[in-house]
Amino acid sequence: MNSALHVAELRVAELKKLLAYHNHLYYTLDSPEISDVSYDALLRELEALEKQYPGLQTADSPTQRVGGLPLESFGKVSHSPPMLSLANAFNKEELGEFNQRVCAFLGETSVEYVCEPKMDGLAISVIYQHGQLTRGSTRGNGEVGEDITHNIRTLQSLPPTLQGAHNDEILELRGEVFIQKADFQRLNELRAQRAEPLFANPRNAAAGSLRQLDARVTAERPLSVFLYEVAKGKHFDSHLQKLEWMENHGLPVNPLRCCAKGLEEVQAFYQQLLQKRTTLPYEMDGLVVKVNDSAFRERLGVASKNPRWAIAYKFPSEEVETFVEDIQVGVGRTGVLTPFAILRPVVVGGACISRATLHNEDELKRKDIRIHDWVFVRRAGDVIPEIVAPIQSRRNGGERSFSFPSQCPSCQAAVYRVPNQAVIRCTGLSCPAQLSAKLRHFASRRAMDIEGLGKERCEQLVESGRIQRLVDLYHLDLSQWMTLPLMGEKSSQKLLAAIAHSKTCSLARFLFALGIHQVGEVTAKTLAATFKDMETLMQASFEQLLSIHDIGPEVAREIVEHFANPNNRQLVNDFLAAGIAFSMESPAPSSQLSGKRVVLTGSLSTLSREQAKAEIEKRGGKVTETVSAKTDWVVAGEDAGSKLQKAKALGLQILDEQEFKRLLEN
Repeated sequence: MNSALHVAELRVAELKKLLAYHNHLYYTLDSPEISDVSYDALLRELEALEKQYPGLQTADSPTQRVGGLPLESFGKVSHSPPMLSLANAFNKEELGEFNQRVCAFLGETSVEYVCEPKMDGLAISVIYQHGQLTRGSTRGNGEVGEDITHNIRTLQSLPPTLQGAHNDEILELRGEVFIQKADFQRLNELRAQRAEPLFANPRNAAAGSLRQLDARVTAERPLSVFLYEVAKGKHFDSHLQKLEWMENHGLPVNPLRCCAKGLEEVQAFYQQLLQKRTTLPYEMDGLVVKVNDSAFRERLGVASKNPRWAIAYKFPSEEVETFVEDIQVGVGRTGVLTPFAILRPVVVGGACISRATLHNEDELKRKDIRIHDWVFVRRAGDVIPEIVAPIQSRRNGGERSFSFPSQCPSCQAAVYRVPNQAVIRCTGLSCPAQLSAKLRHFASRRAMDIEGLGKERCEQLVESGRIQRLVDLYHLDLSQWMTLPLMGEKSSQKLLAAIAHSKTCSLARFLFALGIHQVGEVTAKTLAATFKDMETLMQASFEQLLSIHDIGPEVAREIVEHFANPNNRQLVNDFLAAGIAFSMESPAPSSQLSGKRVVLTGSLSTLSREQAKAEIEKRGGKVTETVSAKTDWVVAGEDAGSKLQKAKALGLQILDEQEFKRLLEN
């Protein structure tokens, strides 16, 4: 080896060690020792040497964290052991029940727990072989995930090489990738400057960033990671030892944790985190409580997909203060007027909220929400924004009560209140807001499934006069689409193809797409199975409809009145003339689900809510939203809430995801 190459090799090794050290200080310990300028100078020196001597560039070099060429798709990775999900405790009593189960199973009077913040991000698995980072994958369904090694390598806080000697060990570590609050805000500000769509919340941003086929996109995103588990490769006597070992080897571990001897100390740490929740630099929705002793964990094992030795102790929905800038009214596809508040934008539970529904006139009056009120806002079930209450102490006399309009805000037609209901409805026959909402419903995934026809596009079609009746959608040509804002030839052709594809559909989908009052997906399927064709259904009498199982007098009356209107009958005939044709549906296979009422609650790892519903209905079951004594089964996924509690109180049969899958297979 010549002397120049030897000097370069020594300097490259030194620079790699220096940069790894400063990366750990900056990204993991949040305590940098040098400025960004000094760090960049070291990195540029390393880049120059690797360019001059290509043979010195290795996969673990800090210069290689920008990502390679885009992939065609993600490969699959099997998880062994599986990446389990956690059961939830929503209050002190449920946490106590968890502790009782653990102690009873182990025959102990008390157990030591380790408590860590429950991060709101994306679960990952990473593998180090001979101390080198060799693979990274997503959780997926817990048993099979996606290979995202090319993206994992771009994470600055995850070292490509472990500190210390590791011989032939193969280590599998697990953790959570997330975006810190300040980084999320900066990321969205940058996207706004580029006129790119904003991310809804840090979790979605992290998940979307990590699942990019082009790792260069991932490298540009400010992703962080905390590891919390050694799943394979080394044995530890306790969970606390695992965390300390990872820290000592340069791995990013959340320093905020507690070793609790009993429930009182768990509860004290919970309250401490709850108070810190808004001031911490990242989003969290509770804490994870884990049995510390490894031998105890092995004895406790797993119940279905949840470990018996751990539970997620969830925080209550976060409430924040904000200002009501205005109260407005929206008009839905059935003409119902719904009030909503325009809010001063505020982050609630990781999402930026700028409006919240006020439900109806009665609810608005009951809560006494006024324009220019300061209010408490939360996301109901951490999903739907809602106003909890006004802050009476902050009223200064400048607030104004809101009066419901006597005319539709869209078409100025008169409105009326439906007798014995908290519903105010527009009387307009040509209301643009109703037509736009009807078109959006007609094109939705569960109806005619026309991809690309969203809210903004539907409004443009109605406002421009291109759509005056729903059937007009099937008569638009390429030139009419291309004159709409931001619609080029390629996107227009794609939409025309989606519209043409929608012409062949099931009778049930078409019935649901028509938007008949009180005819949802289940009722539409029942009607399609009973009448087989549109003409027979349109001629059906009230008595015929009432004789059908699960169709009551109110629904039967709505159907009869709908098809008694000659305009509605003509619309159906015009759809058929435009080429709508109904495909034959396969009969439902014999199943234990046939005729059963099922309630879905929580999220399933292998099926979306819509897919689970479709599988139940395919087997002759009926999915309902309300838990009652008539419910046959409750399928409880992750983060199941009040429906699960009610099911337990009623003594109903509760299925976890694995039991539900076995039921589908039988």
